Amino acid sequence: MTNQAKKEVEQRNNAVVAKCRTEYTFPPKLSGWEFYKSIGSPKYIVAPMVDQSELAWRILSRRHKADLCYTPMFNAKLFVNDPKYRNEQWAGLKDGFGGGGPNDRPLIVQFCANDPEYLLQAALMVAPYCDAVDINIGCPQHIARRGHYGAFLMEDWPLISSLISTLHKHLPVPVTAKIRVFPEVEKTIEYAKMIVTSGAQMLVVHGRLREMKGHLTGIADWTKIRAVREAVGHLVPVIANGNILYHDDLTRCIQETGC
Repeated sequence: MTNQAKKEVEQRNNAVVAKCRTEYTFPPKLSGWEFYKSIGSPKYIVAPMVDQSELAWRILSRRHKADLCYTPMFNAKLFVNDPKYRNEQWAGLKDGFGGGGPNDRPLIVQFCANDPEYLLQAALMVAPYCDAVDINIGCPQHIARRGHYGAFLMEDWPLISSLISTLHKHLPVPVTAKIRVFPEVEKTIEYAKMIVTSGAQMLVVHGRLREMKGHLTGIADWTKIRAVREAVGHLVPVIANGNILYHDDLTRCIQETGC
């Protein structure tokens, strides 16, 4: 991208942010552990699930002691460009319904994306009704391969950094990220450091490789999650994801990962 093109993108980003800030009032933007404490230091978190994480499911989960919930993963470009998709995914968004109400906080809205400009536009639409916006860099499904998002961005670190840093710079609420691990623990740690340095204020680590899905799902590697927590946990909260089948697994996971 030329310098002129970058300048024009920045001007458009500034314009959409300014419009959002004239329409809504936001509290001071917090970072890292301050942000985590501001949402109640959640210990038990319901991960985003396809066709499961809508409002009714989140309310039910909270009644059973979930401390924090995510929305399903939304496609940022479709969310911006397709009102039908947007209304189906988050009915009543413009009225604040479908999320962000008193029975649905704290709440993190998750997007998949491969274009920072579209991601920012989508994130600004939901920012008034949530506590943070998450970027899913961990989805391993075939649709993510076709759409070039999720875990299929794992080799494109400059793009991932741009997605995160754009929200970190412009969005009035924090940006977080969810990742999968690499085969090498050293590369996984460097990956996590890059994401935190780019501006992610909380990091969810799914301890499986991108290839581990379907009949190859296997067991998540908690030792890699612990290694990430030891590397960046002093900067941001690290959330463990994977191998949680029974309630007893929660305590064991926390003990073994330190997350």
